[in-house]
Amino acid sequence: MIADVAFDAPLAPFSYRVPAGWALAPGQRVLAPLRGAARVGVVVAVRPGDAPALKPLARVLDEAPLLDAEAQALVAWIAAESLTSLGATWLSLLPPVAPHGAVRAAPPGEAPSAASPGPAGVLAAARLATAPAASEPAPGPAVELLVGAAREAELAARLAGAQGALVVVPDVEAAARWAERLARDAPVGRLDSGVSDAERARAWRELAAGRLRRAVGTRAALLAPLPPGATLALVDEHDTAHRPPGPPRLHPRDIALERARRVGLALWLTAATPSVEAWALAARGGARLTALPPGPWPTVQVADTRGLGRREALTPTLLRALRDALAAGRRALLLVTRLTSALGCDECGTILRCARCAIALAYSPAGRTLACRLCAATLAPPPDTCPTCRGRRLLPVGWGAERVAHAVARRFPRARIARYEPERGGRAAGAREAARAADVVVGARGALRLFAPGTLGLAAFLAPDQLLGLPDFRAAERAFALMWAAAERVRSDGTVVVQTQNPTHPAVTALVKQSLEAFYGPELRFRAELGYPPYRRLARLTVTAPAEPERARLVARLQAALAEDPALEVYPPRLDRRGHAVHLVVKGDEALPRRLAAALARAQPEGPGSGGRARRRGMIDAEVDPVEWPS
Repeated sequence: MIADVAFDAPLAPFSYRVPAGWALAPGQRVLAPLRGAARVGVVVAVRPGDAPALKPLARVLDEAPLLDAEAQALVAWIAAESLTSLGATWLSLLPPVAPHGAVRAAPPGEAPSAASPGPAGVLAAARLATAPAASEPAPGPAVELLVGAAREAELAARLAGAQGALVVVPDVEAAARWAERLARDAPVGRLDSGVSDAERARAWRELAAGRLRRAVGTRAALLAPLPPGATLALVDEHDTAHRPPGPPRLHPRDIALERARRVGLALWLTAATPSVEAWALAARGGARLTALPPGPWPTVQVADTRGLGRREALTPTLLRALRDALAAGRRALLLVTRLTSALGCDECGTILRCARCAIALAYSPAGRTLACRLCAATLAPPPDTCPTCRGRRLLPVGWGAERVAHAVARRFPRARIARYEPERGGRAAGAREAARAADVVVGARGALRLFAPGTLGLAAFLAPDQLLGLPDFRAAERAFALMWAAAERVRSDGTVVVQTQNPTHPAVTALVKQSLEAFYGPELRFRAELGYPPYRRLARLTVTAPAEPERARLVARLQAALAEDPALEVYPPRLDRRGHAVHLVVKGDEALPRRLAAALARAQPEGPGSGGRARRRGMIDAEVDPVEWPS
C-alpha cells in the first residue's frame, strides 16, 4: 500500500510505503521522514501499490481519522479557497497529537475509519448516517446574526437548550469566559491553547465519542465533531483576532458558513458591530438579522477640532467631562491609537487619499512622498495645500499615548494615571495591574479588556481620525467598532467624548444616534462604488527572492500570468518599506482563488516552493481576503 502524506509546508503531498500489517485511512496523522527528519504529516490518500523504493512511514499517531468524509472535503475546500497547502490546512484544524506519541496500527485488512470504535475515532456512526451524502444537497442552514446589548445573554440562553454546541471565540480569554459560563448547565470541553495539549486532545476524543456535547475553542476548533442537531456559534465575528497570521488563511466566519451549508447546521453569529461582510450577508437574505433591544446609552459629545492644530491634546469639552468624572469618583479611559502615516488638513479635516482607491495615502518623511498601499500611486513631493479648502496646514494625524498622559497629569496632578498599550509588548502583567488601579487610563484598543460593560464614567477618543486615516479600506469600520465597544463600557449616566476633525463622518453620527444602520448604509455604498469586499474580492501577492534580479524576473512572469485572465484587475507592484519583497494587489470576482491558482501555476510551473531550486528562483505567497494590509 502507498500513502500520500501532506505536511505543514508549501509542498505537494509525498508518497510513502505503508509497512506490512498497517491499515491506514485518510485523516490519520503519521510520522514520516522528510529532509532528514521525522515530521508530522496527515494521510490524504491511501492507494494500492507496491513501491519498495519509497521510504516507509515511521509511526501512526492517531488510532483513527479525526475527521469524517464531509469534514475532510471541507478541509480541501478551505485549502483551495485560501491558496494554502493541504497539509498546512489539515494540521491547523486538528487537536494536538495525543501524549505518548504513537499508537498501534490497525490489524491487517481492518482499515480505521471515523466511524469505527476507538477513543479517538468515533465520529459516531449515528452522525455519519445522518450526514447528507455528497450528491445530496444539505438542508439550508439557519444563519442568524445577533446584535444588541443583550446578544451574549441571548446566545447563552439559546445554547442552554441546544442538543449540542460548538462555540468559536476570538481568543483564549474569551474561551475561558464562555467555558465557565456554559459549564453551569452541562460539561464543556476546551479546544483552545489556554488549556494543555492533553486536555484539548481529550476533549476532541470525548466529542467524537458522543460523551461530550459542548465545546468552546478558537479557530482551530472549527471542524470539531458535533452530534446531530448541534449548533455552531461564532462569537464577536467582527473581531480581527479571529484571523491571526498563519493557516487556515480564511476567516472563521467563512469556514463556519460553509460548514453550516454543507451539513445543515444552525449557525449563530454575534457582534456588537458586525463586519461589513456579515451585515451585507443579512441584507441580501443570507442570514436573519436579530436586533435585540439596545441597552442604555451614555451621552455622546462631539468636539470639533478643526483649526486647533496640534497645540493641545485635551479640548475644553473633554476637560469638563474628565473633571466631572473624577469628581464623582468614576474612572476614565482615554483612547488613542498608533500615530498614522496619513496627512490631514487642520482647517477642514480632509485626509489626503488616493484618487483611485479612496484610502489614505501613507506619508514617508524620509522620502517626502505620499504613497497608496494598494495601487502604489505616489505623490512626490506632497501637496502644500489642502485639495478641499486650500488650507496650508497639512499635518500628521493623531496623538501619542505618552503626550496625552502628560497633558492629563499637568491638568489633574492628583489623579492616578496609567498608560496601557498591550499591543506594544513589554511587562503586560505590571501594566495591567497599574491600569486597574488608575483613575485615568490612557491606552489603545487593548485597554478595553480592562473594563466590563457599564463600568466607566467617561470614555474619550482623542482623535478617531487616526483610525480613519489608516491606509486601509476598512479604516472606517475599525474606527466605528472601537468607538461603539468603548461606549458599551460607559455607564448610562456617563459620557463619551469624541474629539475629531470629521464630526459628520458616518461612524461618529452612528455613535451619537446609537444606530448601526446610520453607519452600514453609507459604508456599503462606499464599498460598492469602489469595488471592495463584500462586492468584490481582494488578494495580496508577495514575491520574494534571494536577489533583486531573480525577484524582478518572477514579478514579470507573475504579471504576465495574471494578465492572461481579463477578469482580474491587477494593481501595479509595490516594493515594501524594507526593500525585501514586492506586493501586488489583485481584485476579482467570487472565483478569485481559482483564477489565482491558475495564474500562479503559469507563473511557477515548477510549483510553489517545490525544493531548493524553486526557492532560489523566488517564492510567491498569496493571501486571499486579507484583513490586515501591512506596509
